[in-house]
Amino acid sequence: MTFIHVSLARAAAALAVLVFSIGVSAAAEVTLRMHQFLPAQANVPKNVLYVWADKIEAESNGRIEIQRFPAMQLGGKPPELIDQAIDGIADIIWTVSGYTPGRFPKTEVFELPFTMTNAEAVSRAYWELAEETMMDSDFSAFKVLGLWVHGPGLIHSKAPISAINDLNGVKLRAPTRVTNMLFGALGATPVGMPVPAVPEALSKGVINATVIPWEVTGALRVPELVHNHTDFGDATLYTTTFIFAMNKDRYDGLPDDLKAVIDKNSGLEFSAFAGAQMQRDDGPARQAAIDMGNNIITLTPAQVGAWRKAAQPVTESWIKEMDGKGLDGTGLKAKAAALIKKHTAQ
Repeated sequence: MTFIHVSLARAAAALAVLVFSIGVSAAAEVTLRMHQFLPAQANVPKNVLYVWADKIEAESNGRIEIQRFPAMQLGGKPPELIDQAIDGIADIIWTVSGYTPGRFPKTEVFELPFTMTNAEAVSRAYWELAEETMMDSDFSAFKVLGLWVHGPGLIHSKAPISAINDLNGVKLRAPTRVTNMLFGALGATPVGMPVPAVPEALSKGVINATVIPWEVTGALRVPELVHNHTDFGDATLYTTTFIFAMNKDRYDGLPDDLKAVIDKNSGLEFSAFAGAQMQRDDGPARQAAIDMGNNIITLTPAQVGAWRKAAQPVTESWIKEMDGKGLDGTGLKAKAAALIKKHTAQ
């Protein structure tokens, strides 16, 4: 072997050692698996969850790596996500609290009809009420990273819906126990299912309407499957509460400085950001439906008043039910209303 060949071989070996060393030094100390039910290109993963994950990775200087598993890629069904976080199947999950009906009853106070004002204000209220009444009870089995709600929920249907009696005979997908109660009371036939099941259910006629916010309609192709969208103007028919959670042992096992990175990017302000971002993402999705020529039905204040009056017994029934369980539904509703009012006025 010539001198040049020897030199090249040594240089190649040295380069390989250097690359390996850099790879080892850059390797994360902690790898966390994030699991959720929407496809990666949907707004919440793209604009909320992955933004959070990117910040955690950057601010930990690469010591934390967050692997992203969308669309239930780690297995199971959306209602199982919260137990996956508790059991350690996933390290971090995002889920709908109502996917496990009755498990987080206090969160339902924000899902009551015509309770929400805007998603940022209500998300702040949700976090603060949880700190006062839920963290040490309802949420004690996991580390809470964020709590928020989506923007105004509305009806997307094959046939136009404006009057309450238009719901008669409509098979309608609703996301939570409270919304199922609401639409059942208003004359529809509620069909409960996680949101990823909506496109197939619409295309096969299992349902002929769904209630979701605008922001997720694009990912689910809803404006292609139905062409009528009932909007409640300045009022909000309903919203849905979410939980962003981490396995407690994984969090507790982190070094203090990495816990600080997680804590800095979680909590009240992150929850407010997440809610606000979901509502911001309503606009482009709504415009896309308009561009397709779909029928946007905006109810008048008088029409909204009729819906509000018809929905009031659902709220009263929920309060009575919670009071009967010793959960102080009366107090929860009053506290939630006060917090929403405070944050909406800011």
